[in-house]
Parts: sequence; structure tokens; C-alpha cells
Amino acid sequence: MIRKLISLRYAGPMLLALAFMAGIASAALWLNATHRWHAHLQSARFAGETLYDAITLGAEMPPGITQAPLPAYAQAVAQRGRFERLTNVPRPAMVTHLTLNADHADLLSGKSLRLAIVSSALRYPVSEIALSDTHSTKNTMGEITVLLATYCSDAMLFASIAGEDWQLFEGQGLWGCAASPADTRLGAVMLGLLALAILAGITTNAATDFSTFAGKLRSHRRLGQADMFTPVGPAELRDLIDAVNAYRIVEREHLAERALVLSGVSHDLGTPATRLKLRAALIADPELRGKFEADIDQMTGIIESVLTYTRAELSTEDARKLSLTSLVDAVVSDYEDIGKPVGFGATTKVVVEGGQSIFMSRRGRTEMTEESQIILQARPVALRRALTNLIDNALKYGRRAVVAIETDAEYAHILIEDEGGQDTILELQNMTAPFKRGANSASIEGFGMGLTIASTIAIEHGGSLSFEPGKMGLVARLSIARH
Repeated sequence: MIRKLISLRYAGPMLLALAFMAGIASAALWLNATHRWHAHLQSARFAGETLYDAITLGAEMPPGITQAPLPAYAQAVAQRGRFERLTNVPRPAMVTHLTLNADHADLLSGKSLRLAIVSSALRYPVSEIALSDTHSTKNTMGEITVLLATYCSDAMLFASIAGEDWQLFEGQGLWGCAASPADTRLGAVMLGLLALAILAGITTNAATDFSTFAGKLRSHRRLGQADMFTPVGPAELRDLIDAVNAYRIVEREHLAERALVLSGVSHDLGTPATRLKLRAALIADPELRGKFEADIDQMTGIIESVLTYTRAELSTEDARKLSLTSLVDAVVSDYEDIGKPVGFGATTKVVVEGGQSIFMSRRGRTEMTEESQIILQARPVALRRALTNLIDNALKYGRRAVVAIETDAEYAHILIEDEGGQDTILELQNMTAPFKRGANSASIEGFGMGLTIASTIAIEHGGSLSFEPGKMGLVARLSIARH
């Protein structure tokens, strides 16, 4: 629904605003989680320092920590440091031992505080804290409770001051996992990624819609393409597609009107042209009579050429599957039957390279043999006209025409090579424009529409008309897409 309803003009600022809001919300969640976590650790540090005062000075216990003396049978085990053998300790019991020596700032100078931390998850890395010179003993105790809160385990803390009885201190409400604040940083990251994903998805979809339409527009004259484009994508693209569809309708109507006018003119000129020919036959002077008849033929021929070109642009002929090999063979045979110097050349075996496989170090190679029947979707009448125009052009400007076929994975190519033609490749490319003729065409019949019609038919078939040097002359390459 987003792809169908979104308008880039209005959705762009809206998406930017939503992205900005999502960024602010993500940052707020992250900062809030960080703040609450630091507050939790600070509370644990304060509780540890207060606990130190409670142990050494008999001050009040900090909130969240309870104190209980060990029974007599457990005191002997604790004095030997074998806390893992005590009952009611986490299993498996991992014990971390630590001794805090009193410094000059402590009232109990010369006394030491022995600690043992029992956890089922880990032994705590307290050595760096204990060896630090930047903390007093009281501060070090605060760092220990911070460490317990950081690792969020089911730790039990045992303590003994100056060799006295061991005491058990439990503070799951302070350093247990349940006491840790909810970590919303992952949610912040997910929210940011979700916002980016939505923006990227909408942008990519809009760009894909534009690219897809551009591809369809480039190939709109190919066989099998719909006459009208379906409006999809953002509102701006749908407006653009509607405008293109409207333009194509108007263009096609203009072409149809032009064809209708030219057809009417051709029909209306038929009777006067016939009368002119009959009257020209009464002219006694053969030279003058020939000039009259040539002018009449040229006039009607020009109109028929323009009408043929317009019909080619309209693409009124239905496409069907056909054998290109058979069609070319039939056209060449027709020229041979009337004694024209047209023949088949040696068909080149085109090598098609396949993709590289993980099981093979080399690419697969397949040869398209000349005996293969080339089946494709085409308009046979239009294709025959393009081929005959190119052969006629080769015969006009050269001594003979040699026809060959090449194929690859995407195109079928009909090659028509003349013999001894004097035109250059650039001149032939320019002659694909309507009514353009070569510099040496003054004594050659024609109206300058043959190459134009052939090029138009090639484009209608998803291909092109190009020229290249050959062994004997110039080669016209008529390329047709293989659908």
C-alpha cells in the first residue's frame, strides 16, 4: 500500500521528519538506558562504601543488603577458605578471594578485611581493583560491589575483619540481575535500524519503479510490449506514466491520420497517374515519352515509400513465430530465380560462453551451427521488406549481395555484404534518415527510404541496423532480438 499511495512531494518531508523523530527516540532510549545503568552502578558503589563502614565500624547496613553470621560448623570451613563446601551456596561454586589491607585513612589501622565471593557463573577479576593505588580501602569496597552489579550474577559475599568470625552478606536486591535496570539500548538500535530500513525500502522501491519504467520506455517499440504502460509507483511517476500514455495515444493517432492521408493521396493519384501514362503513350517522341513516364513513376513511388514507412512505424502487422533461416533462404531464392547476383555466404559459427561453475575452472562454450533453425518472434512481411531493401541497396551500390546469418544468446544477425560499394560507413549511417541518398546515387533509381524503413523495422524488432567493413565491401548488419 505504501508503494501505491506515497507521493514523493509530500512523503519526502514527512519521511525526513519521521526519520528525525525516530533518531531522537533512538537516542533518547540509548541515553536513558545509559543514565539508568550509571545510576545503578553509582548506587552499588555507594552501597559498597556504606557496607565497608558497617563491617569495620558497626554502622547501619545499606538498603538491599542483609547480614547473617555463619553457623559454628561453617566457620571452620570458611576459616580454611573452602567456601565451595558450604551448603546453600550457588552451584557450581566458583570462589573469588580478596584481602583489603587498611590504609592510613581507616580507623582500624593495621587490620585487614578478608572477602570471599561465591558465584555459579564466574570468578570475578578483582586483582586490578585490589592493586590499584588510586582508591582507598573504602573506595575499593565500593568498586567490588560495582563489579558484582556489573556482572549481574547470583553472588554471595562473605567477609571477616581482622580474623574474626565470617559474616554472610546477601544483596541480590542490589547487585542481582533483577535489580539491574532494563537495557533499552538494543531497542534503540532496532528502532534506528527500523527507521533506516523503512526509508531505504521506500526509496529503493521508488527508484526501482522509475528504473523499471525507464527500461520499459526504452524497449516500448519491441515486439510483445504493451501499447500502454500501467501506472505504478509514487504519484509523480504515475502522473508521468499517464502523460507518456497520453502522448503515445496522440502520436499513434497522428501516425494513423498520416497513413490515412497518404493512402488517400496514393489512391486519388492512381487515376490521374494512369491517365497521364495513357496520354504520355500518345507522345510521338520516345525520349520525351520516357521522361514523362519516369516522372509519373517517381511521383507515385515516393508516396508509396512514405506510406510504407508510416505503416512500419504503426506496426500494424501481428508478430508470430517463424524460422529466420527459412525466411532468409526464401528471399535469397527469389533473387536467384530472377537472375540477380545474390547468394549465401559462409555462416559464422558463433561461440556462446556460459557462466563459470564452481566445479570447473573454465567457462562452458557452445557453438551455434549453421544448420540450426533460428526460431524467433517477428513480423514476417516487415522483416522480408527490410531484408529486400538491404539487398536492393547492396545491388544498387555494389556488384552483388552476399547474405549470411549469425546468432548469439540475445540477437540474431542478418549480414548483407555488397561488393565494391563506394559509400563509407558514416555515409550509410546518415542514409538511414528519410530521403537521404548517397553521393553517387544520381544515376541510380530510388527515393532514399530503403535504409530508413529497414532501420525502423529493426528497431520494432528490438534490434538495430548498423554497418561495418567486410571482406569485399561494406556489410549491413540487421540485428533482431531473440524473445
